[in-house]
Amino acid sequence: MTGHHSLSRRALLTAPALFAALPQFARAASQTTATDSPICIVLNSGGATVSIIDMATRRVLREEPTFREPSHWALTPDRKRLLIADASGNALFFLDPATGKELGHKLIPDPYQLWFSPDGKFLTVNCLRLNHVDIYHAETLTLAKRLRVGSMPSHLSYTPDSRTVFCSMQDSGTLVAIDLATMTERWRAKVGKTPAGVFWHDGVVLVGIMGSDNVAVVDPTSGKLIRRIVTDKGAHNLFLTPDRKHIYVTNRVAGSLSVLDAKSLDVVKHIPMPGGPDDICFAPDGKLWISLRFSSHVGIYDPTTERIDRISVGRSPHGIFISTLLTDQPARSAMRLA
Repeated sequence: MTGHHSLSRRALLTAPALFAALPQFARAASQTTATDSPICIVLNSGGATVSIIDMATRRVLREEPTFREPSHWALTPDRKRLLIADASGNALFFLDPATGKELGHKLIPDPYQLWFSPDGKFLTVNCLRLNHVDIYHAETLTLAKRLRVGSMPSHLSYTPDSRTVFCSMQDSGTLVAIDLATMTERWRAKVGKTPAGVFWHDGVVLVGIMGSDNVAVVDPTSGKLIRRIVTDKGAHNLFLTPDRKHIYVTNRVAGSLSVLDAKSLDVVKHIPMPGGPDDICFAPDGKLWISLRFSSHVGIYDPTTERIDRISVGRSPHGIFISTLLTDQPARSAMRLA
């Protein structure tokens, strides 16, 4: 990937091979040799790199360059490839989710947040900078539909039957429901200032209101606001525990986590987490691996002892993936992965 950082955004947008998959990266074998222990893959949005961490030793094995701004990830339904969205780089990078080995990349416009539908048919991509939602056929990664439904599309979540995808619009302050059968907008509703994380849970849609201090609970049929759950400043994203008993909310501005009872949705605990907690993965030993967006660290939180260890990574760590998700079915199911 030598020299890729010199590619301009304009060149990437106008590249003639915009939807062509590109060849496998040339890498020395020593750089991509698998370890016996699971790995953590951290997307450093501000550093244009991906950190590969040995989870047993907690040592950064290597950093792989991307184009400009790796943000979020999506695991293919067959669990063979991890898609890394590089938004301002206008590219998807493909990694082996077990080893972190680079497998290639594909140029598409402004992939910020992305996720496969539960039935594995579609990949929805929110294009935050370009203000559209792109829906791709999952098997071929060819564009099925482009929708302009608000300003700054951010995060997303699906209904379990894959009929509807919900997308937050940061600049519009809205949540939009898109019918995947007709590829049309079903409804849009005001939910609060700068909505971010979206999560379907037990018949309602939860939305982190990053411009305030709460999670909006929304009726998925009508878009009606049911209630607000006060968490802390900068409520950003939501993560269900593998035992399905609790939901963790990352409050990025406050530097804290709020823990919700998964049934009542009441807050049962607040946890200080300095550094701007963003995304979370749950390891089989019960620990939380957390990207700390403002401190260039990954936090490892033990709920039993409340100890927080930190690993230094690249600038502005954003999305985080751990390879134990490949075999940990409860954790994978809680994240709505096949």
